[in-house]
Amino acid sequence: MRKLGMIGGMSWVSTAMYYDNINRIVQRNSGPMASAPLLIESLDFQQLYGLREDNDWDRAARVLVDSAKRLEQAGAEGLIICANSMHRAYDEVAGAIDIPIIHIADCVGQAMKDAECKSAALIGTRNVMTESFYRQRLVAHGVDLLPPDMTNVEAVDRIIYEELMVGKATRDAERTLRTIITRKEQEGAQAIVLACTELDMVVDVDANILPIFDSTRIHCRVAADWILGRA
Repeated sequence: MRKLGMIGGMSWVSTAMYYDNINRIVQRNSGPMASAPLLIESLDFQQLYGLREDNDWDRAARVLVDSAKRLEQAGAEGLIICANSMHRAYDEVAGAIDIPIIHIADCVGQAMKDAECKSAALIGTRNVMTESFYRQRLVAHGVDLLPPDMTNVEAVDRIIYEELMVGKATRDAERTLRTIITRKEQEGAQAIVLACTELDMVVDVDANILPIFDSTRIHCRVAADWILGRA
């Protein structure tokens, strides 16, 4: 198996999900005693929280670049960034190292293309829902995305940062996401993209009114296939 580096800590909640999901897939495919060869650097998310201005993102990119270099030097043969929002710095990180990085939005886009999904609503943090760095990757795979509703953007962003990223899942958050998904179906979405690694804490991915493309599960599946030499 190939050794994968993981830039985590954004949040620690989602990093734990990644570790669990990747190892379960590897175990199913390699035997009951198998575990994935992983190098994990868990960053302090306090340094990467609430980024707004370009200079904030420049600083965040430097933090991720330094982390990627350390993982490469430690023996990682490939890399994943365990967060959707932080893929805004993907190009800077990819340009600073000599090992491949598995882009989360490309994984989601390919899964949607394989499922012949043509129209979807994107749900995640503010920058994922409103900026082009993530949306363009999905559109490049033939997916038509509904425009963001700023009321939903603010509501979901608050739930993610104030609740999910500190490990709290509430009934109110579940109801809010269920209402948003119902409205997106009414607006013509064929599917929902959960473009935040913690959102499956409050969204039932396997039993919903629309097909759910969970970025965390999809990213983990592709990462595990890469570890197993199947991707």
